[in-house]
Amino acid sequence: MPATLSALAAFNAAPAGQAEEELRACCASTAFAARVAAGRPYGDLAGLLAAAEAAAGALAWPDVLEALAAHPRIGERPAGAGREAAWSRQEQSGVGGGDGGDLRAALAEGNRAYEARFGHVYLVCATGLGGAELLARLRERLGNDEERERAAVRGELAKITRLRLVKLMGGGE
Repeated sequence: MPATLSALAAFNAAPAGQAEEELRACCASTAFAARVAAGRPYGDLAGLLAAAEAAAGALAWPDVLEALAAHPRIGERPAGAGREAAWSRQEQSGVGGGDGGDLRAALAEGNRAYEARFGHVYLVCATGLGGAELLARLRERLGNDEERERAAVRGELAKITRLRLVKLMGGGE
């Protein structure tokens, strides 16, 4: 049985609390985890991903903020030994580019400006992006109004959740 099907079968068979805990490593919203876990069993990865996308899209803003609270600032090394911290370190691996100190200082300043403007951590799907790209996106998003930024945050959260669910089901930690 391929790894994805075997992981999906184990996820489908897991007690609700365990399934929700695994899902919170992908998206730290309690409402998200409960909704996706309640939709089990899933016949395939595509079904799980579709349910996760719908659940993420249906989150009330306080639930989005709950999920954001689990994400480290871009450019800061996530602490901890858990799966979510390990995935965050992997996702942000491109931040440490060539001009390290200057880039990290600019990201730190951008993070402070973003948090002052929007009241929460700057969230971006960092996988595959270098530090300069992350900084450029941060600066661009500082120009968003509240509504546009909330839509951007929801989109980035959905991308991160999807990538992490694939890792969860494929064993690619």
